[in-house]
Amino acid sequence: MLHPSHHALTHPDKPAYVMAGSGRTLSYRALDEASNRGAQLLRQLGLKAGEHMALLFENSLRFLEICWAAQRSGLYYTAISTHLTADEIAYIVADCGAKVLVVSDRLAALAGRLEGALPASTQRYMSGHAAPNWRSWDAAVAAQPARPIADPVVGQDMLYSSGTTGRPKGVKSAFRNEPLGTLSPLLTLLVQQMCGVGADSVYLSPAPLYHAAPLRFNMMVASLGGTSIIMEKFDPEPFLQLVQQHRCTQTQLVPTMFVRMLKLPATTRARYDVSSLRAAVHAAAPCPVDVKQQMIDWWGPIFVEYYAGTESNGVTIASSEEWLAHRGTVGRSLVGQIRIVGDDGAECAVGQTGQVYFSGGPQFEYHNDPERTRAAYNAQGWSTLGDVGHLDADGYLYLTDRKAYMIISGGVNIYPQEAENVLVNHPAVADVAVLGVPDEEMGEQVKAVVQLADGHLPSPALAEELIAFCRQRLSPLKCPRSVDFEAELPRTPTGKLVKRQLRERYWKQPRS
Repeated sequence: MLHPSHHALTHPDKPAYVMAGSGRTLSYRALDEASNRGAQLLRQLGLKAGEHMALLFENSLRFLEICWAAQRSGLYYTAISTHLTADEIAYIVADCGAKVLVVSDRLAALAGRLEGALPASTQRYMSGHAAPNWRSWDAAVAAQPARPIADPVVGQDMLYSSGTTGRPKGVKSAFRNEPLGTLSPLLTLLVQQMCGVGADSVYLSPAPLYHAAPLRFNMMVASLGGTSIIMEKFDPEPFLQLVQQHRCTQTQLVPTMFVRMLKLPATTRARYDVSSLRAAVHAAAPCPVDVKQQMIDWWGPIFVEYYAGTESNGVTIASSEEWLAHRGTVGRSLVGQIRIVGDDGAECAVGQTGQVYFSGGPQFEYHNDPERTRAAYNAQGWSTLGDVGHLDADGYLYLTDRKAYMIISGGVNIYPQEAENVLVNHPAVADVAVLGVPDEEMGEQVKAVVQLADGHLPSPALAEELIAFCRQRLSPLKCPRSVDFEAELPRTPTGKLVKRQLRERYWKQPRS
C-alpha cells in the first residue's frame, strides 16, 4: 500500500517531513499517530466522508498532520492562503462549506479579524496557544486515541485559485470514495514516473503549502515513502545551501525563483553543489526562454516543465531535451487534447494564436459558481484556463499570455509577456510587469512597472535605458513607452503576478 501508514510500519523512524529552518522533524510513526488522532477528532466533531474542513497555516508540520487527518477521513480539505484578507478568508470558508476551520496561533491577529464574519455553523479551532473564542486544536487532538478510524476513505483537496484576475474560485472534483492507498493516476505519472520520486527521494519544497502543486507533491512524497525538506520561506542562497546539505534529489520551483537565484553573484552560485538534483519541476507562471536556458546551463538538463491549473482539466509536459528542441514550449499534451480556438470560435491552424482549450480531459466545476463554470467551457464542451497560445507542427504548446492581460493599442493586440520576458534579463531588473494603461489616442498605452535589483536606483535615465533595451530585442509596438518603479510588485508567494492590482491602480487614477 502506498500511504504514510504503511511506511509507519516498515520505516517508523524515517523522517517524512523536515522543516528547513528549525530542523524539526516528523517521522512516519509520528505522522501516522497524529493524523489518526486528527481523524478521530474530525469524526467526533460530526464530519463525514465527502464533507469539508479548512485550515489557515504558515508552512509547518502541523499543517501536514491536519491534511493527512482529513485525507484519511475522506474529507475535502481547503488550505487557505495566509496572504488573503479576513474578508477573503471568510468568503472561502463560507463558500466551501467548511464545518471546521483550524488556524495557526501565528495568525491569531488575522483570526481575530474573522470574528463575526465566519458562518455560525463553522467550528473554530486554533493550533498552538488558542486565542479567546477559539478552541484548542492541539488539546482536542491529544485527547483522541491514535488508532485508525473505523471508516477510513481517501479525502482530497479542494483548493481556490489565487485570484490574480478576480475573486478566488474553488475548484471541486467529484468525491471518489476510494480506499486508503489509492493514488491519483496523474500525480503518479508526473511525480513518480516523470520526476523519479520514490522512497529514496529527498524533495526540497520552497513554496507555500497552501498552493496546489506544493501541497500535492508533498503529499505524494509521503505516500511514496520519501522525505520532504520544507522551507518556511524561499530565499535563493539558503535554497542552494539546503540542496547541498541534504543532497536533495527533486525540487519544484517557479520562474521568479530562477530569476532570484540567477541574480546571485557568480561566486555565490558556484559555492554550492547541486549535482544531487535529479529533477527540477517548474510551472505556475511563464518562464522566459533566456532564464530557462541559463538554468539548464547551470544545473543540467534535469528540468521538467508542465502546464496545468488547479482545475486539472488538461496537462502538458516537456522534458529539458524536448524544450531544447522546441525552445519556449510548455510541452505536449499529457492529459486532454489541446485545441487552439480563435475569437470566431473556430479551431486555429498550426502556428496561429488563439485561446488554449482542452478536450477529453477531466471535467471540473467552480464551486457555487455555475456562471464561471459555464464560461470556462465552449459549445464543444472544451474547457479553458484563459490562456492564449499556439501549437507547432509537432504538437508542442507555446503560451503567449493570459487573455485577460492582452493590451489593445490602436487596434493592435499586444501580449505583455513578451516584453516582460525581455526586461527581466536586464541586470537592473529584479521583477517586472507590463500592462496597458489609459491612452486618449490609442486606447491603451504599454507601460512597464519595474522592481529594481539591489544596488540600482530609479531614474529617468534608467527608464529610457530599459525602453531602449526592449526595443533592441522586440518590435517597438510591443515595448513600453513609459516605465514606473515600485519597491515590490504584487506577486503571490507561489510566483503568480497579481496584475489586477496594478491595472486597477492605473485605470482608477490614470497617469502617464
